[in-house]
Amino acid sequence: MTDQWFQALASDDGADSLARAARHQRLAARLRESGARVAGFASAPGRTELAGNHTDHNRGRVLAAAVDVDAVAAVARRDDGRIVLRSEGFDGAFEVDLRAGLAPLPAERGTTTALVRGVAAALEALGSQIGGFDAWVASDVPTGSGLSSSAAIEVLLGTILNGLYNRGHIAPELLARAGQEAENRHFGKPCGLMDQMASALGGVVTIDFADPAAPRAVQVPLRLSELGHRLAVVDTGGSHADLTDDYAAIPSEMRAVARHFGQDALRGLSAADLLARAPAIRRALGDRALLRALHFVWEDARVAEQVAALQRGDFGAFLALVRASGASSMRWLQNVVPAGATTDQGMALALAVTEDFLQGRGACRVHGGGFAGAIQVWLPEGCEAAYEAVLAPIFGPACVRLLSIRPVGAVWLAAPSAETT
Repeated sequence: MTDQWFQALASDDGADSLARAARHQRLAARLRESGARVAGFASAPGRTELAGNHTDHNRGRVLAAAVDVDAVAAVARRDDGRIVLRSEGFDGAFEVDLRAGLAPLPAERGTTTALVRGVAAALEALGSQIGGFDAWVASDVPTGSGLSSSAAIEVLLGTILNGLYNRGHIAPELLARAGQEAENRHFGKPCGLMDQMASALGGVVTIDFADPAAPRAVQVPLRLSELGHRLAVVDTGGSHADLTDDYAAIPSEMRAVARHFGQDALRGLSAADLLARAPAIRRALGDRALLRALHFVWEDARVAEQVAALQRGDFGAFLALVRASGASSMRWLQNVVPAGATTDQGMALALAVTEDFLQGRGACRVHGGGFAGAIQVWLPEGCEAAYEAVLAPIFGPACVRLLSIRPVGAVWLAAPSAETT
């Protein structure tokens, strides 16, 4: 490993986001134990959504950041067309024979194997080269935290194939698209493209999905160390296991409203447009679909306001908009409590406790897809310990995770003696 590798992945506050060279050496040693020769290392970060809750899948705008947790892999090339993925913490291996076909398999839905097959299939369809490899993977992106552990794995897989077989020529945007395609078609989750784009690109980025075939990404200046606040996520302990239908209903209902206007997505419609047809939309789709469409319109516009606030250095205005975003998600988008849930409302409870703690300072909101998992908090510096002391008895020790921003996205480092095609 080189010093440049770790310097490239340092977080924006100067901390070494991987201060774990031993992790890489451990993964490499596992490969060598099987007689494989290490060809290189790959890393893909988790991400945090800063603005734009459920806007990407309707051609909206988002603001996101790569963070200082990631999925990493030590990789060896194979010449038999098989991908064999092993991960710390999991028994056995996830295996795909590329020569046997790459069509989605119903039996693999919801599995890591589906992601392996799906990323390879998507990259091949995009005209890129694919081939076999062995990989040992470790990830410290916590599942259920809203930091998108699945996107990190998807982008990691694409980065490996990019480094081994494409000389790194596949653009980050295409790696992101391959990850989304794998999650949609093979894994079976109807996600948007924000998570994969943020992981692949790194830093703080605003992404406009007006043209979904060519989303426009722009880096945004934001250094946490200069803001007087810490960014955190709180794991409320909920599981996403049975929530796929809840997630799928959001884009489905939004697009159903868009079809009332002859469109396949809500982008370009105004609140006035929606309200002018409110009676017909209510009769056909019900009130929740209309409320979710209104959330989209207001949230999409709010992203542009938040980006502008950061660009002019008005962090107070940015925090006010974070609070407005959180209120809209809870009241209009309705992705804080699963439909019908009466006993398990951890995210709502975490938001209530956090608002009481902040007393108008900082900000908090739902984080990511919602319904279960994590909330996002902007904590004034100096109160981190006090906040953790309030949350830990309710949601468990280590429920509060402080984040730093990673300035680079997915990275491949070839071993000095490795040859890639």
